[in-house]
This record gives sequence, structure tokens and C-alpha cells, in this order.
Amino acid sequence: MTSFDEREQAFESKFAIDQAQEFRATVRRNRMVGEWAARLMGLENIGDYAQAVVKSDIGQPGDEEVLRKVTQDLSGSGLPVQQGEIRAKMDEFLAIARGQVTAGA
Repeated sequence: MTSFDEREQAFESKFAIDQAQEFRATVRRNRMVGEWAARLMGLENIGDYAQAVVKSDIGQPGDEEVLRKVTQDLSGSGLPVQQGEIRAKMDEFLAIARGQVTAGA
């Protein structure tokens, strides 16, 4: 194997690791968003709602599906939370989740 091939393989491995970490961070972020929203709504089963938020992203990958679900659920509970506030929380929680995943938590 040439040094070029070894380098290419190293880059591919790094990319795969980075993608796996980003996936774990996104799942963790979605769980945190779900827990935050559940507390705002006063739900007793915070973990169940957080899991539903995580599943909404798996069924329809992307931030928009999570945003849509949380926005609709909060509005349905009579809470006037703006999408900008939810997006800000998603960004905040993603930064925390990335730190946790990187640290191996």
C-alpha cells in the first residue's frame, strides 16, 4: 500500500468517525430539546416525550421535522413559543451535545 493510499484510508476513517459523532450529538440534542419542551408543557413523562422527539428526526431526518413537532406540540399546549426561540435552544443544545460526545460522556 502506498503512502497516498494510507492517507486516503486515514481520511476516510476520520470522516466516518466524525459522521458517527455528529449523529450521536444530533440524537442527544433532540433528546435535550424534547426534555426542555416537556418541562415547558408540564408533562409528567419527560423521557417519553423526549424519545418521541428523537423518533421524529429518525422518521423524517432533519432539523425541520424536530422544529415542526416541538412547535406544534407547544402551540397545542397553549404555550406561545416562537420558532426562533426553539431554533436557539436547538443550537444551544447541539453545542452542548457535541461537547459531551467529544468528551465521551
